[in-house]
Amino acid sequence: MRPSLPVAAACAALALACGPAATAVADSGPSVAFRMSDPRIIESSGLAASRLHPGVYWTHNDSGDGPYVYAVDSATGKTLARVTMRGVPARDMEAISLGPDGDLYLGDIGDNLGGKWPEVWIYRFAEPKQLRDQTVDVTRFTVRYSDGPRNAEALMVHPKTGRVYIASKNEDGGHLYAGPAELSTHGINIFKPIADVPWVTDGAFSPDGTRLVLRGYFWSADYRWTNGAPHKIGDLDVPMQPQGEGVTFTTDGRALMYSSEGTDSQVWKASLSGADLPDSAAASSSTTASGHGQEGASAESGTKNPGTGHKANKVVGLAVLAAFGGLGYLASKGLRRRRHRQ
Repeated sequence: MRPSLPVAAACAALALACGPAATAVADSGPSVAFRMSDPRIIESSGLAASRLHPGVYWTHNDSGDGPYVYAVDSATGKTLARVTMRGVPARDMEAISLGPDGDLYLGDIGDNLGGKWPEVWIYRFAEPKQLRDQTVDVTRFTVRYSDGPRNAEALMVHPKTGRVYIASKNEDGGHLYAGPAELSTHGINIFKPIADVPWVTDGAFSPDGTRLVLRGYFWSADYRWTNGAPHKIGDLDVPMQPQGEGVTFTTDGRALMYSSEGTDSQVWKASLSGADLPDSAAASSSTTASGHGQEGASAESGTKNPGTGHKANKVVGLAVLAAFGGLGYLASKGLRRRRHRQ
């Protein structure tokens, strides 16, 4: 989903300004794992790690594209398959997630009008066993929020229970909504708020379901998931990106992958440690430390040590936004003076 023009400009300028610095400290924090080289992928708005195809990530554009999902190889950045969802009038696809049933869930949940759509939709189809261009049949679920329409960009399916969650996007803070225990194709699926969340552009559950990660443009945070509710652990490293709208765990749960809108966009990897590690990954940490890779030869298996730049990223992000606001104010003031003199 496109942010307001000042925010978009600030994000782009921030990414350009901080690009060299981010590269310079890549060894101590997030680093670029691969680029999405497909020219058709220009507004990547969600990310999900394939379970059937190691090193492959599923993504999609948001508004302006058709009902397409792309399988991208992290070793090369090339698209291995484009899947077309048959009969789907894609409106504003904003999120993708894998369920415990092996199905992909697509959330047509964006609302550029700020909460004018009374209903939104979730589409489900089995993750293809073969990576080739194909058209698939989908199951459609109609969704309403118990407290009225709203904009959202994050949809997460719990990998153990299969319950679907949606995080709304609001500048003043939003909510995490829980769907029914099982989605129904008959009637309306009501999603109810269960927790307050910041301004969210995407989210993901860890493969074992013990962690939830939410991200925005300049921040990322993780939560311990217990008894069907999030409990915040802390802030995480997040790379500076032009318009960061995607996040997912690697299939071993030991790192996060961050994606962004834009052509030839970079996907960054940030390793996890300590309390941020999902329970299953922490239990196997001794095996991982022995040096055996989890993702084969895929490019995502690069960075191992997380950095501590999330606070700096927030500060820099806010500073850039403030700077743009100040420049805009000064420019408008100068124009008014010029017009007054004339």
